[in-house]
Amino acid sequence: MLASNLTPRTQFDNPDQLTAAEPPEHRGLTRDGVRLLVAAETGITHARFRDLQRFVDPGDLLVVNNSATIAAELDALRRGGGDAVLHVATELDDGSWVVELRSAPDAAKPILDAAPGEVVDLEDEVALTLIEPYPKQGSSPTGAGTRLWRARVDQSSLQTALRHHGRPVAYGYLDRSYPLDDYQTVFGANPGSAEMPSAGRPFTSDLVTRLVSCGVSMAAVTLHTGVSSQDAGESPQPERFEVSHSAARLVNATKAGGGRVIAVGTTVTRALETAAGPDGTVAASAGWTERVISPRDPVRVVDGLISGWHNPDASHLLLVESVAGADLTQRAYAAAYSEGYLWHEFGDSCLLLPRRALAVVA
Repeated sequence: MLASNLTPRTQFDNPDQLTAAEPPEHRGLTRDGVRLLVAAETGITHARFRDLQRFVDPGDLLVVNNSATIAAELDALRRGGGDAVLHVATELDDGSWVVELRSAPDAAKPILDAAPGEVVDLEDEVALTLIEPYPKQGSSPTGAGTRLWRARVDQSSLQTALRHHGRPVAYGYLDRSYPLDDYQTVFGANPGSAEMPSAGRPFTSDLVTRLVSCGVSMAAVTLHTGVSSQDAGESPQPERFEVSHSAARLVNATKAGGGRVIAVGTTVTRALETAAGPDGTVAASAGWTERVISPRDPVRVVDGLISGWHNPDASHLLLVESVAGADLTQRAYAAAYSEGYLWHEFGDSCLLLPRRALAVVA
């Protein structure tokens, strides 16, 4: 369930009609041409992502996720249960895998009637066996069935199947399939994310160069994302992360110098806050994070957030409210909904800056 049974305070109508059904490049835009809503205590500003340098100051630090997206979706056949789509979330330390079965052919809905011991066949004569619900029995908040499973499969066989037949994880709201390159960011150097760390997608090499030339620093951390688990009221699952010595040093120096630490994505926020001590000092750290950030367990390090738009009741909204405050988050989402901003991984962006007034250059 959500952290301590909290639910987000932010309220807005279901944004299904505002879904981005294709990457911006297929809508006639550049990556950094998507819309950017900037929300601060001074008000709401509408811009384009390429204008980002107008809203950050020299001495600020942007922290990005350098995890690259892998092809983690496969066609599957349930023995006795028909066709399915398999999403491969992550490999666990004991060699088992976290997987999700979804409806064929477009993965629009989770399959909730699977059972322990069920065998699922993949291409190249690969088979996996469902062992138990993940992370534990009753993890589905609705009680209607099990969505995520721990599965047993020969590691090399599954990796071979993914290499030969895998495609990017996608859902029924897209208008068609898109290649893996469309799911990468300019920062992706360390393969491991089942789903794209999408907050970093609008960045381009040219934009990064302009930001750095204006005195904005950049640092990278790693958090390998699993499959989406938040829209039904589930807490984020444990995920692998790493905050290096150099990244920790840059964060601490920025804070000491009075600059803002702006996380590019909820994944970066989760990694940084996992590595932070009670006083907000960040130390090099790596492993699995189970941190669920919420107003009841708030951020200590992150001063601002670049993000896409999350669905109603998503646990990611608790993280956003922890960074920005519930009132500013509500104003941002209300403005985005009324102005027709686009949701999901190929949609528009927001920049939340609650800590101090914007320094906007005309």
